Amino acid sequence: MVIHKASYIISSPDAASCPKPDRPEYAFIGRSNVGKSSLINMLTGVRNLAKTSSTPGKTQLINHFNIESRSGEKTPLLNWFLVDLPGYGFAKVSASKRKQWEKMIEGYLRTRENLVNIFVLVDARHKPQQLDLDFVNKLGEWQVPFAVVFTKADKETQKLVSSHVKAFTDAMQLRWEALPPVFVTSAEKFTGKAALIRFIDELNQVSKDNIKAPQ
Repeated sequence: MVIHKASYIISSPDAASCPKPDRPEYAFIGRSNVGKSSLINMLTGVRNLAKTSSTPGKTQLINHFNIESRSGEKTPLLNWFLVDLPGYGFAKVSASKRKQWEKMIEGYLRTRENLVNIFVLVDARHKPQQLDLDFVNKLGEWQVPFAVVFTKADKETQKLVSSHVKAFTDAMQLRWEALPPVFVTSAEKFTGKAALIRFIDELNQVSKDNIKAPQ
């Protein structure tokens, strides 16, 4: 799959305000400062598509981007949504603001009918964090399909990254009969880009004909 165009559409305060669910949709989420914006920019090839910041918690709304891609040279253009969600384990905000974000994220994940897959980003530099494990377990309870994407793999040795990935999947296996797809990435070195693009393309081929615009 080759991405030809990626453009910002809208930022929404809740699921009801999101664009019409008329095309496949893929959402990205993770703890604050996990490198979500950098990964989105790497995947799309648009340097400043998602705004990066050194301040955790910058993303506070449901941000929709339209992506135009082709699976091959002679295949038609396909439009799909890429969504940048606010992080969980939020930055320093009030309890009321945190509750508001949690309600917004849960409402989106549980009601967005064209959501094909959510990519849960996990920092590969660290041992398994309970917050990440709790979140993927919650997705399981909600029956939301997801994949785990380890970020910042270039910041540590390959051996340490591999041990952290194994420790995380081992922790998941305590509750999961089957593990979700797992990817290891680096936005700086483009590690994992081809695998993620191929995965999205495969899901697009299955999903594109099953999603219809609401009447």
